[in-house]
Amino acid sequence: MFELLEVRNLKTYFHTENGIYKAVDDISFKLNKGETLGLVGESGCGKSVTALSIMKLIQKPGIIDSGKIIFKGKDLVKYSEKQMQKIRGNKISMIFQEPMTSLNPVYRCGHQIVEAIRTHQKISKAEAKEKSIELLKYVGIPSPEQRYNEYPHQLSGGMRQRVMIAMALSNNPDILIADEPTTALDVTIQSQILELLQKLQKELDMGILIITHDLGVIAELAHNVAVMYASEIVEIAGADEFFNNPKHPYTIGLFNSLPQSGKPKEKLPVIEGFVPSPLEYPVGCNFGTRCKLADKKCKEEKPPLNEISKEHKAACWKI
Repeated sequence: MFELLEVRNLKTYFHTENGIYKAVDDISFKLNKGETLGLVGESGCGKSVTALSIMKLIQKPGIIDSGKIIFKGKDLVKYSEKQMQKIRGNKISMIFQEPMTSLNPVYRCGHQIVEAIRTHQKISKAEAKEKSIELLKYVGIPSPEQRYNEYPHQLSGGMRQRVMIAMALSNNPDILIADEPTTALDVTIQSQILELLQKLQKELDMGILIITHDLGVIAELAHNVAVMYASEIVEIAGADEFFNNPKHPYTIGLFNSLPQSGKPKEKLPVIEGFVPSPLEYPVGCNFGTRCKLADKKCKEEKPPLNEISKEHKAACWKI
C-alpha cells in the first residue's frame, strides 16, 4: 500500500493572552493511497485544526509548534507559503461543511472552478470551461451547462456541496480532506454525498481524510478510524476492528450513547463531566477526569498510544 501522508507528533498551539491553547497535541497517523481515514470526535477536540495544519492554513496566534507532516516523502512543515500554494487545491484539496462560506457569492459557480483549474494548469479559459462543465456533470449535477452560469445562492445545499467537490477534484488531487462534508445537509442529501465520495475514491484511487463527529458517516466510508479526544488521538484502528472491538473508555462511551433500534424510549447513557479546556489539560490522561476506570496512575501519568494488535492502538492504562 502506497503511503501518501504521515502526520508525526504534530503539535499545533495557539499562544494567547490567557496561555497556550493546545488545539492539537502530539498526534500521529498515516493515510494510504486509495484509502479513507475517518477522524472522529466531538466538537472542539481538534479535528478541524488538524486538517488546517495539514494545509498549513493556521492563522496567528496559532503555530505548528512541532512535528512533521510528510506528504509523498516531503515534510510540508518546512514548506514556504509559495511552495504550499502549489500543493493546496492541487495535490491536496479540501471541502468544508458549509459550502456557502467557501464559495464566493458574487461569482458564478463555473467561473470559480475555472479559476481553481487555471491556478495550477496552463490551459485556456475555453478549455478550463469545458473541463468545469465535465466536472459538474461528473459529480452528478443535472444541466451542468446551466449550473455553470449560476451563482451559489441559486443552488440547493446539496448542489453547492457538489460544486465544492467538483472544484476540489479539478486538479486530480492525491488527497481529499473532507471536513464535516454532510453536516449542513438533510439526511437524503447526506446519503447522496457519501455515495458520491465513495464512487470518486474507487474511480480516482485517491486518499480521503474525512473529519466528522458522526459514526454513521465513518461506518459508510472509512477503512481506518482515528478517535480524537481533547486534542489527542486516543484510539486508532481498522474500521471493522473499531466497530467490533473498541477498547478506549471514551470510544466505548461514544458507542454506548448511540440510540439502539427497538429501544426508542430507553434513556441513553452519557459520558459524565466536561471536556477539559485546552488551556489547562489535566496531568495524566486527558480523559481521566471523566473516566469511571481511572485510578491514581491514570491521573498522574499520560498513557502512550499502545499497540493492541497490528492495526489497533489505544492510549489507556486499563487495556
